[in-house]
This record gives sequence, C-alpha cells and structure tokens, in this order.
Amino acid sequence: MNKTVKRILIGIGIVFVILVLIVVGFGLKMKSELKKMHVAETKEVVSGVYAIKDSFVNMYLVKDSDNYVAIDAGADVKTIRNELNKLKIDSAKVIAVFFTHCDGDHTGALCMFRNAAVYLSRQEEQMINGKTSKMMFKHNGICRKDYNLLDDKQQLTIKNTQINCISTPGHTPGSMSYVVNYKYLFVGDAFGLKDGKIDKPNRFFSKDIKTAVHSLVKISNLLNVEYIFTGHNGYSSDYKKTMSDWEKVD
Repeated sequence: MNKTVKRILIGIGIVFVILVLIVVGFGLKMKSELKKMHVAETKEVVSGVYAIKDSFVNMYLVKDSDNYVAIDAGADVKTIRNELNKLKIDSAKVIAVFFTHCDGDHTGALCMFRNAAVYLSRQEEQMINGKTSKMMFKHNGICRKDYNLLDDKQQLTIKNTQINCISTPGHTPGSMSYVVNYKYLFVGDAFGLKDGKIDKPNRFFSKDIKTAVHSLVKISNLLNVEYIFTGHNGYSSDYKKTMSDWEKVD
C-alpha cells in the first residue's frame, strides 16, 4: 500500500471519527434536554380541554359539542390511540387539527385523524415542502397534502370554536400560537414553563432564538386569556402571573 493510499485512508478514518463524535454529542445533548421536559398527564385539565400525553410532548383537544378541535397531533399513532382510549375519545370525532409547527413530535399521529381538516401557518409550509430543513440532512413532513394555510391575526370559526392565530416564529420559521375561545392560549414550543413562570425558548431545538424571544412580545399581553398550554412543559391556569416576568427571558 503506497503512502498516498494510506493518507487517504487515514483522512477517511479521521472524518469518520469526527462524525461519530458529533452524532454521539448531539444524542447526549438531546437526551439531556428531553429530561428537562415535564408534560401533563392524559386527562381533562380544564373543563372541555384535554391534554394527551405522548412521551415528552402534549397535544391538546378542545371539546366542541360531540366533536373536538386538536392542537398538534402527538408523535406516535399507537401511543395517541391508547391515550385517547383512556378518555374514551373517538379519533373520528376530531374535526380539525391546528399545528403550532411541523416537527415530528407534533405531527406524527396526524393520519389517525382522518376526518380532520388540517391547518398550519403559511410560513411553516417551507418546513414540509423541502424548502427549509429542520437540521442538516433532515426535513419535516406530514402525511396529508390537503392542508390549509393560515396568516398572522387570522380568525376562524370551526363549528362553535373560535380560533385566533398569532404568528410566533423562532422555534421554526412558521411557528404559530392559537387563542381558542378567547381564553385558551396554545403556544407549542414558542416557550416553556418553569416554576409557574414563563421559561425561555429552548436554544438547542430553536432555529432562531432571537426571533423566538421577540415573538413573546406578541403574546405577552393578550386580553381575556386565562390559560397557557405548552408542548413540553404542561400548562398554567394563571396567564397574567405566568407572563408577568417575560421581559427577563433571554
């Protein structure tokens, strides 16, 4: 084996080791961040609002007569089906799914909601059509093509449920929060909760942390809102107290 070949092999070996270290380091960091997440158990957390637990993430259902409007769709079909069965909720009764963003842990069980209209932010479409990657070599995707695009400040009525859309980019370019029936604020991964107060957006998982922090301004002083529901840190029944120190978030 000549020197040139040896050098090439050594170079390939070094690159391989570096890639392995990067992957291992990323995996360890992700595991550490996931341990910080404390989601709500599957139950009716507020009258007519249900938290559905899927490992480290919550999706939510808002009851509308005999139907439900979903905020996000969990990560795993089997898990979500089992959790819905605990509440004796038929997935066919879910008539709409509103995505806060399109990461896999928020969209994974979408296909089981076969009767639901699907909604996401217009700016979030880039995350599922291949234009913008979540991270290197990884793109998001959802199992439906018949989705509806939403704009900032758009208002919708689904049966008897009122939805106000608020663009809160940062975690992803098209992250969106929703005020449902004027008093329930669903923020996805826009920020977390810690000790009853707002916690800064997760830097490890957010694509643009500065924009994420800036987005907090838009949801820091909403009229009539009473409850906040997050993707990974449960919920708060005291919107004003929770948002009181948002300016200190950095």
